[in-house]
Amino acid sequence: MEQGRQIKIAVVGVGNCAASLLQGIAYYRQDALRDNHLGLLHYDLGGYTPRDIELVAAFDIDKRKVGQTIDQAIAAPPNCVYPIQKSIGKKNVIVKMGPVLDGVSAHMRQQPEHRTFLPSDESPVDVVSELIKSEAEILLNYLPVGSEQAARFYAECCLSAGVSLINCIPVFIVSDPEWARRFEKKGIPCVGDDVKSQIGATIIHRTLTKLFNDRGIKLDRTYQLNTGGNTDFLNMLDRNRLESKKISKTEAVQSQLDQPMDSENIHIGPSDYVPWQKDNKVCFIRMEGRMFGGVPMDLELRLSVQDSPNSAGVTIDAIRCCRLARDRNTGGPLTSMSAFGMKHPPIQYSDSEARDLVNQFIRGVIER
Repeated sequence: MEQGRQIKIAVVGVGNCAASLLQGIAYYRQDALRDNHLGLLHYDLGGYTPRDIELVAAFDIDKRKVGQTIDQAIAAPPNCVYPIQKSIGKKNVIVKMGPVLDGVSAHMRQQPEHRTFLPSDESPVDVVSELIKSEAEILLNYLPVGSEQAARFYAECCLSAGVSLINCIPVFIVSDPEWARRFEKKGIPCVGDDVKSQIGATIIHRTLTKLFNDRGIKLDRTYQLNTGGNTDFLNMLDRNRLESKKISKTEAVQSQLDQPMDSENIHIGPSDYVPWQKDNKVCFIRMEGRMFGGVPMDLELRLSVQDSPNSAGVTIDAIRCCRLARDRNTGGPLTSMSAFGMKHPPIQYSDSEARDLVNQFIRGVIER
């Protein structure tokens, strides 16, 4: 694959996560002049910096975004991100209409207009042709949770167009052996599934679970409850769309134990939608265990974070790892970046081991 300095990306779903990522890229372009790389795991990753990332295509299905330039679309309702950068300086990318499929829950059509889904009247474009025409190298999937058909449609488009996939949602594609085989056969690198935040509910719950395990504490029961006010939480009020999300988040925690907990003793999942929280996510974790001599102990934690920038801090590294893999003609799932940056990767590692594997990959060690 031919190497240039630009990393050309496309996004499907121009919501809060896409808005935070694009604002962040613009922020770090200016930040390069100040040499202050606050909030990045890697400023220079294998020779690529955030300023090398260029958006070349975007897809959505909401009439407030379809047909708009990307700078207008990321500011359109119901987006409600914490502002990182006022202007992203991108006025030449027009958001195109994608297929609706199962990309929106029925109840989202019935909400008050200030936070609802408003379907576009436009006809869907030929996504494969748009990806090829834009010369996109990597597609980021930011569809709503539960978009099983739509996620698979865009994965097929990536395979047809020769585009890498970063699957940020809990639909199991990169972690599915058959999909993984197809990406590997085509020589297309991919990362997934279901992005972790820099410091979010899952990474903290995983870390504490491993700490209990490593320090000899028997974890008997635990829960993780989350509330938020963005469209992600509104979408997840439809519990029928949550099966893969609960599996993803639960397995991410269970994987840190030598012996998984019985299912009745672990509860992890979104709890409720609180409109005034907007993009702020509040997480409550409780862990009950037994220590030396069988003496009981418990831990409770409350975390409050801006949800979408939290995921962008990981995605910006996944983009550059994908590009490195393309430069090296490495196809299939990137097991290191997937384990470090995703809740449901093809192979689960501890977070410290996954970070070491990512750094080895950046230095040129072949994926295992």
